[in-house]
Amino acid sequence: MGNCAIRCEGLSKLYRIGLKEQRHETLAGTVAEFLRAPVRNFGRLRSLTDISESEADDADVIRALRDVSFEVNEGEVLGIIGANGAGKSTLLKILSGITEPTAGKALIFGRIASLLEVGTGFHPELTGRENTYLNGTILGMKKAEIDRKFDEIVAFSGVEKFIDTPVKRYSSGMKVRLGFAVAAHLEPEILLIDEVLAVGDANFQKKCIGKMGDVARSGRTVLFVSHNMSAVSRLCSRALLLESGMIAADGDARQVVSDYLAESGEEPAEVCWENLDNAPGDEVARIRAIRVYSETRDKSPFPIDEPLSLEVDYSILQPGARVYVAIRLTNSSGDFVITSINAPEASVGRDPYFCKPLEVGLYRTRCIIPSEVLNN
Repeated sequence: MGNCAIRCEGLSKLYRIGLKEQRHETLAGTVAEFLRAPVRNFGRLRSLTDISESEADDADVIRALRDVSFEVNEGEVLGIIGANGAGKSTLLKILSGITEPTAGKALIFGRIASLLEVGTGFHPELTGRENTYLNGTILGMKKAEIDRKFDEIVAFSGVEKFIDTPVKRYSSGMKVRLGFAVAAHLEPEILLIDEVLAVGDANFQKKCIGKMGDVARSGRTVLFVSHNMSAVSRLCSRALLLESGMIAADGDARQVVSDYLAESGEEPAEVCWENLDNAPGDEVARIRAIRVYSETRDKSPFPIDEPLSLEVDYSILQPGARVYVAIRLTNSSGDFVITSINAPEASVGRDPYFCKPLEVGLYRTRCIIPSEVLNN
């Protein structure tokens, strides 16, 4: 067990929100409300941040975090997951010192860097070069350290042509690329990353995931907030699940992710076409059913550390037809992940029906995807 890098004890955070103003039906009531407005608004301004636990049940107060306690050891990579509004970003803002907790405390043991929002910490009038040195100085780096890493930072960010251009002229993607490059390369002891990588393009996101893997292997402490469950499972050894501002689960990253996805709603991983006329296909062959299953589950989501089976049932409608089954899986971006055909002659375990004349009837082709393939 390593030394403690982050310790949170009973963290709670309350925010005051605006409520719909009451409308008055009389002129006298409207005038009175107008006269009271300056005093009332001054009181609201003072109470925006000065909120006590006794006011937690007020109609204009919401609770972002409730009694959150945990520890993170040096060198640990912790994923933080949960639905929108669960309190993930609020937790990172408290840890990075952007906001104060309403109750409890957070102790940080080491130099910390955070990438919470696009362009956080960048001065719009300064150039990319100047902001790189400014951010490095804020993180406690010496000029010699920044000089040593500068070329690597610029190359990783891909903004070489614009490094001496004021940041106010950068696109949001350019800002996040440079911001991530600075945070990841200046070697903070603790790195906090919120779900900002979605701003970058697919190639840059892939580079970021790879760099985070390098950071994790270097022994630095990383807290990673993301809705990318595959990235959390792959990069993190441990995960916290937040629900309504509270810790709902804390443990092995893959197990926590699997349980979270399961609770999000299970659906039978099978589609059938009972009516042959409506089934996909033509006068030669039509698909009758498609199903996905693992050895331990027949409903989604499936464990990533077990082989996955895909089956296609299809009807041959004309004797002597020569058909083959091709399966293509795409990710959420539409990119091909796997393409498989039911085995040419050179393949091991080839499908006996591949490109042979088939009689009229019902056939089944199965594709087995090895474990871990879809998580890479």
